[in-house]
Amino acid sequence: MSSLFLQLHTLTAYPASLLNRDDLGFAKRIPFGGVSRTRVSSQCLKRHWRTFTGPGGFNEMPVDNAIRSRLIFQRLILDPLEAEGKDPRVAERVVAALSELIQKAKAEESEDEQNAEAGKTSDSTRTQQPLVLGRAEVEFLLAEARALCDQGWKPNKDSKKELAQRLKAHREQNLKALGRAAGLDAALFGRMVTSDILARGDAAVHVAHAFTVHAESTESDYFSVVDDLQEEGDLGAAHINSSELTTGLFYGYVVIDVPLLVSNLEGCKPQQWEAADRELAAEIVGRLVRLIATVSPGAKKGSTAPYTFSHLVLAESGPQQPRALANAFLKPVSERPDVVANAYRALSAHVQELDAMYGNPPARCLAALGDVAALGDELGRARVKTLAEVAEWAATQVRGS
Repeated sequence: MSSLFLQLHTLTAYPASLLNRDDLGFAKRIPFGGVSRTRVSSQCLKRHWRTFTGPGGFNEMPVDNAIRSRLIFQRLILDPLEAEGKDPRVAERVVAALSELIQKAKAEESEDEQNAEAGKTSDSTRTQQPLVLGRAEVEFLLAEARALCDQGWKPNKDSKKELAQRLKAHREQNLKALGRAAGLDAALFGRMVTSDILARGDAAVHVAHAFTVHAESTESDYFSVVDDLQEEGDLGAAHINSSELTTGLFYGYVVIDVPLLVSNLEGCKPQQWEAADRELAAEIVGRLVRLIATVSPGAKKGSTAPYTFSHLVLAESGPQQPRALANAFLKPVSERPDVVANAYRALSAHVQELDAMYGNPPARCLAALGDVAALGDELGRARVKTLAEVAEWAATQVRGS
């Protein structure tokens, strides 16, 4: 088998909440099937999964999370150099050059370089966009910067070109061989880089925007704040405002490209994934299944407590190109009398139609709450009792026999 995809489908209900806001403070939305649905972006979902620090989080793994920030060069390279007593002016020039090379991979003379030669400095350690760097990469850059400071390095066209070649050679000889050098985040969700010094990473985990299986359900929540210290006789509130709240049953969809995940973690080619050590990838997949089902996104946590677990978790495994089951809800399901049972019926009917039309269905395993009889025969046969069983089933698909 040269390819293997794990597909994870969830149905998760949320009461009054505001899970993901747009730039105006309203719930994110998307039109689908002729009606507007409440939406949670994939960026929001991924951030909550990767930053969760409770039991079962990725922080317990023997692979460091990547560092995602615009301030990496300032906080993790320049500040330590200055704390070690390196000349601040030299350190800033060195770090600025490294930052430019990592972002652009150009060894051309720039305005920053001209300023440095003239004895001027600039705030060039803050990158224009957040970078995703593994801790091994940061440690290497810090060591390189420390050595350059000790040499009294001065930036010019030739010295920057030589530095770029040395950094690139080091990555190809050392960091590239460490599949985890870019960090767990990059191995899972990819890394876009404009530099040829860093390795670009394709995302092994693809996350769709979650949306409600029915038309949006929203209400404006009017609220006021009472001033505890207002004088007797004072009328009115200290603050009056309103906020949008939503409710809904959300369909979520995640795809794991297993060969690419193993490749990103172990440093092998995706075509060689079956011969590689797959235990770490299997452990990550099992944890991801549990995180997807139990970690809630959410704005306004303090006033809505938007914590809930999924009603349904369906895992599918096979070599075929993945396909979402979102079209089960192209026609919005009715919220009465039981929105979960109605969603189960729509999902079951769509799965049966897909299997009948295309054949060769993927292997399946699912756990569900509520009226499980509404799942029908096909999905009912794949049902197990616990989320732990689904997570272990998914991990076993990665490990193989």
